[in-house]
Amino acid sequence: MHPITVSELTKQISSALSEPQFQNLAIVGEVSNFVHHSSGHMYFSLKDASSRIRAVMFRSRNQRLGFLPKNGDTLIAVGSLGVYEPNGEYQLYVDMLLPKGEGDLHRAFEELKAKLEREGLFDPALKRPLPLLPERVGVITSPSGAALQDILRVLTRRFPGVQVLVFPALVQGDGAPESLVKALLAAQHTDCDVLIMGRGGGSFEELAAFNDESLARAIAQSAIPVVSAVGHETDFTIADFVADLRAPTPSAAAELVVPLQEELQDAVYSWQDRMVGALQRRILSERRFLQQLRGSAVLQRPDYRLNQMRQKLDDFLTSLTTHSTHRLALSRGELGKLAGKLETLSPLKTLARGYAICCDDQGQVLREADQVGEGETVNVLLNRGRLLCTVEGRVLNGRAEV
Repeated sequence: MHPITVSELTKQISSALSEPQFQNLAIVGEVSNFVHHSSGHMYFSLKDASSRIRAVMFRSRNQRLGFLPKNGDTLIAVGSLGVYEPNGEYQLYVDMLLPKGEGDLHRAFEELKAKLEREGLFDPALKRPLPLLPERVGVITSPSGAALQDILRVLTRRFPGVQVLVFPALVQGDGAPESLVKALLAAQHTDCDVLIMGRGGGSFEELAAFNDESLARAIAQSAIPVVSAVGHETDFTIADFVADLRAPTPSAAAELVVPLQEELQDAVYSWQDRMVGALQRRILSERRFLQQLRGSAVLQRPDYRLNQMRQKLDDFLTSLTTHSTHRLALSRGELGKLAGKLETLSPLKTLARGYAICCDDQGQVLREADQVGEGETVNVLLNRGRLLCTVEGRVLNGRAEV
């Protein structure tokens, strides 16, 4: 048999403890020898009636704890086994600590969260915006809790004129979910602009009322925007995921719901100054324009423009008359020329030289002798008057027909 060193043995044990069966363990035990070191790390032991195991929970892990363990607490430690090689001791490296009984609560929490998420109750598109300046804020919480006083103090400090309507409800215990739902339904029949639902910090078990399915569905169906303010900043509940807005603490919820009055007043004064400045600039511009109008020729001599237009009208009339007279003279000359041509071509001119126009009794002009017969009547148009003649004979081609 070949001997090995202590370090080699320790490494072999450490390697063996890294197997999957020694990882992600949940161990129930009573806390003893608890030390919260100045480094932030927690050192303690977990024991039962017959055994004990050393445990360590480093600061990076215990910062998310909602409580401080103490000797005598029965807790569920979730973590992995390992070896602290300098001492050759195996110990539990803790990732999570839960009070006994909270293991089932955590499983129920995750199952309900997954169910409601599948149904779409956490959809960001369903989240309603908070009113900019609510007139009345509803608060659903325990009337004797510190959370209510924190909310009232912040609301009155930030905006003294806001009205607050308190809906008392249980926030812990078996009847708390039903009490919260009842208060939420009562708030629906008021004129509240926004609702704050919450309580102060506590253990996971103490916050269990806000992980109730009926309460989650009531929040989703609320006609008034709901702000969830449960516990401390590290605490998350189902109500946080369903609400329109999650606040890390009740005091933070009050800060989110109402604006700071001084900031609003500063904004109003700023807008007032901008409006006054804009009006003053507009008035100054209009005054300059008015001054220009006062110095214009139109206002200094109102008849100047009118006289200009009158003279221009006279010029137009004179031009129109001259143009019309000239046009008329040209038209008369043209008419005279056309009348001369017409007179030259007129049949009456020809008749005046001794010619005549013969027509039959139908008024048809006769151009040839064979167009009428013997005994027919012929109209002879002369320069002055006309003759009605009866045909006694015709001459055709130089031969007389009787």
